[in-house]
Amino acid sequence: MFRTSPPTLLYERDVDPLEVWRTAEALVGSRWAEYRAARREDRPGAFAAYTAALDAEAAAARELRSIALAAAA
Repeated sequence: MFRTSPPTLLYERDVDPLEVWRTAEALVGSRWAEYRAARREDRPGAFAAYTAALDAEAAAARELRSIALAAAA
């Protein structure tokens, strides 16, 4: 679950933002491995999946940062 709007600094208690980020980060690694292993004709799609995973990881990192900043305040 990734937000497309600015963070509200409120999150669902049953969703751990750190775990969301870790999952997204692991997906980046697996998508990169898939891209590296892809045949030449499959590389554009594999690269698109990799960049989508990077975007998801960045969104999860922003959410985690906003919650960490709110907790520090």
